[in-house]
Amino acid sequence: MTPPDENAWDAWSPGQLAGKLSGLTANWYIVGGWAIDLWLGEQSRAHEDLEFATLPEDAPKIASHLAELTFYEARAGQFKNWDQSNPVDNNAWQFWGADLSAGRWRVDMMLERGTPELWRYKRQPLLEQSRNTAIQINSDGIRYLAPANVLLFKAKHCRAKDDHDFEAVLPTLLVNDRENLRAWLTSYHPSHKWLKRLT
Repeated sequence: MTPPDENAWDAWSPGQLAGKLSGLTANWYIVGGWAIDLWLGEQSRAHEDLEFATLPEDAPKIASHLAELTFYEARAGQFKNWDQSNPVDNNAWQFWGADLSAGRWRVDMMLERGTPELWRYKRQPLLEQSRNTAIQINSDGIRYLAPANVLLFKAKHCRAKDDHDFEAVLPTLLVNDRENLRAWLTSYHPSHKWLKRLT
């Protein structure tokens, strides 16, 4: 079936996704801008999509559980039907879930190649962190990527919404998170403008 237009988003909220995945044994957590708002404890801006991450071995299980959605591999601006009966391709990183009856995208599922114990940064796989440190959990039991880790991803493109998220989070960053983010930016984005705000 034909996927929706790439801009046809009507995303679920983190709470809606958590409700739909309730009871499923799988390693997943919210990432991107919604992860920032889960850390802040309130929605600070509009979100056009809902991004969450999981390990490759859990992706088919999650997609099968979200049976109301049809998942497509998203790669280089193209969408390809995903045969969930086959192992996940090593070059696959992202799957969008579409509600075809509504013609809308609901979730963006990203793959993280860590382990059940270690979180691994997609763009620099040598950067690892204990999953208990990298993944936080809010009062509603929703797991999400820690703010320093989210900002490391956002630093590459540094769009207006990324600057907004940085400024919103900066006053709340714990000492260790601030030090980690400063070290990561120094290593991977040494001329980044956020570094001046982290000194």
